[in-house]
Amino acid sequence: MARIAGVNIPTNKRVIIALTYIHGIGRKTAVDIANQLGIDQGRRVQDLSDAEVLQIREAIDATYTVEGDLRRETAMNIKRLMDLACYRGLRHRKGLPVRGQRTHTNARTRKGKAKPIAGKKK
Repeated sequence: MARIAGVNIPTNKRVIIALTYIHGIGRKTAVDIANQLGIDQGRRVQDLSDAEVLQIREAIDATYTVEGDLRRETAMNIKRLMDLACYRGLRHRKGLPVRGQRTHTNARTRKGKAKPIAGKKK
């Protein structure tokens, strides 16, 4: 099992799909990495040599912010908004949708499970 950016990459999957297991790398970025290094997109991770895995690891480290650093950066951005007490920060603090979605109905992912209100039955 190859280990890239602190993540165990599944060996039986194609390289493009396996790279998406790393937080911060999606399909397009994975394709870009493979094209940059000249690795065939159809190849499986188990077919890669140690040198190719090392090349992938170095390319990701040099070019992209992934995993822990990316999570930390995102958390710091949200914390900054909350400390500023701007509108988006207040929405984060209250656990409500941040980007203008409606909350009268829906928004259950952000608000959590519906809480029953006593005396509302009529």
